[in-house]
Amino acid sequence: MADPILSLKDAELTLDGNAGPVNILRGITLDVASGETLGLVGPSGSGKSSLLMLMGGLERATGGSVMALGRDLTAMDEDQLARFRRDHMGVVFQSFHLIPTMTALENVATPLELAGAADAFDRAAAELEAVGLAPRADHYPAQMSGGEQQRVALARAAAPRPHLMLADEPTGNLDGANGQAIMDLLFGLRDRHGATLVLVTHAPDLAARCDRTVRLIDGRLADDGALKAAE
Repeated sequence: MADPILSLKDAELTLDGNAGPVNILRGITLDVASGETLGLVGPSGSGKSSLLMLMGGLERATGGSVMALGRDLTAMDEDQLARFRRDHMGVVFQSFHLIPTMTALENVATPLELAGAADAFDRAAAELEAVGLAPRADHYPAQMSGGEQQRVALARAAAPRPHLMLADEPTGNLDGANGQAIMDLLFGLRDRHGATLVLVTHAPDLAARCDRTVRLIDGRLADDGALKAAE
C-alpha cells in the first residue's frame, strides 16, 4: 500500500480502571489507503470506538505509533491535535454533538469559521442543501428529528472538505429508513469530496458497502483485514 493516509504500528491503549490498568487495545497494526472506505466491526466492547478515537487523536496511544497524513499523532499536544483535526478530519458521532444554542446553519459554519474561511456561511448553506436540509437551516437541534440532527452533523463534518472522515456508529440511534438515508449520505459525501472514510458499525448492510472491513475482538485485530464480509 503506497502512502497510507493512516498507519498504526503496534498501537496500544491502556486506561486506569478501579481495579487497575485495563488494556483496551493491544498491538494494533493497520494501514488505511487514501480514498479507501474501511469498516470497523466486532462485538460490543471489542475496542472499535477506541480504535477510531486513536485514529482521530481523540485518545492518545499509550504504546506504539499512530500516523495520519504522515504526521505522528502521538507526538502532538492537545492544541496541535485540535488544529490537525480542524484542518484534515471530519468526525461524526452516534449522539450528534450539535451545539443546542446554534441553528443548523451556525452548527455547520462553526468549524469553517474556526478555520478562518471567509465564506463559512455560504459553504455551510451548500452542505445543508446537499444533505436535504436547506429548509431547516434556521432551526435549532431541539426542533429537529434524530435523522435531521445526524444529517446536520454530517454536513458539519464534511463542510471543511476533510481528507479523512471518521464515523462512530452513525446510524446507531436511527430507525431503518433514517439509517439508510444516512448511509447513502455518508458514501455520497465520500464520493463528492474524495475523503477516506473509516466507520464503526454493527450494521451488516453498512459494513458491506465498505471497500474493506476489519474485525476487532478483545482489543485485537481478529484477521488480516482483507475480509469483505461484515459482522
